[in-house]
Amino acid sequence: MPICPPSSDSAPSPGLGGRALIFHGLALGAAVAAAAAAAYLYRRPGGFRSRAVGIIPARFASSRFEGKPLAPILGKPMIQRTWERVMLASSLDHVVVATDDERIAECCRGFGADVIMTSESCRNGSERCCEALQKLDKNYDIVVNIQGDEPLIEPEIIDGVVMALQRTPDAVFSTAVTALKPEDASDTNRVKCVLDNQGYAIYFSRGLIPFNKSGKVNPQFPYLLHLGIAGFDSKFLKIYPELPPTPLQLEEDLEQLKVLENGYRMKVIKVDHDAHGVDAPEDVEKIEALMRARNIQ
Repeated sequence: MPICPPSSDSAPSPGLGGRALIFHGLALGAAVAAAAAAAYLYRRPGGFRSRAVGIIPARFASSRFEGKPLAPILGKPMIQRTWERVMLASSLDHVVVATDDERIAECCRGFGADVIMTSESCRNGSERCCEALQKLDKNYDIVVNIQGDEPLIEPEIIDGVVMALQRTPDAVFSTAVTALKPEDASDTNRVKCVLDNQGYAIYFSRGLIPFNKSGKVNPQFPYLLHLGIAGFDSKFLKIYPELPPTPLQLEEDLEQLKVLENGYRMKVIKVDHDAHGVDAPEDVEKIEALMRARNIQ
């Protein structure tokens, strides 16, 4: 399997280490898949899907953690921590924050981020990214949706998600998974994933998958945890909001299932990464403790 080293264009933050990421199955698709995709995709000067933008959707309202993007983490707002990590990704031509809240917008402009104001009617982060994409001055081939509550997101993961779409023309969506910790097996906030033998997503669930007949976690099985990052072919992102909600998407409350249920292909990379998202106020303390341990300022 190819190993993608950290980008030489930007040094990783102190304490994170130059952890190599193992990318699963990023070879070009077969000629048949490429030909089939050609009707939907096209090449632009400079390479296939060559221009990428990172969009960080952020909203103030949240049932579990109101004002989460502005929550301080070691003296900086969480949205700033995330933005600083995203800016280290070498594959992105531009990075913006998309929000419907002026408090978040003002904060982001204060630390130098570009901001796109979006409608309050956006139902999820993908729709917010779609609206922001259409308001940008330049055209992009790939849009990476990076959740604003990932203050320790590794830029190499972003680069891998972009690379996955550049190397698999039959996929319109890419994302990342890592090893699931046994203690997270029953946590419904930890989304699980199963793949086919070519690295394409089969299914995502809040429950443990696969689930064996004993009803117990198999310590020998390599369960996969989905990381909160999504790469879209920009053309697909523009039609994504128009696709009607699907039964599995609604039952699991997982946006990515709408992609699979509508028959589109999703490329998945495997990475060595600890998930450090902030879902609730108590998670902030855990993040801060981890940052202190890694000497991250």
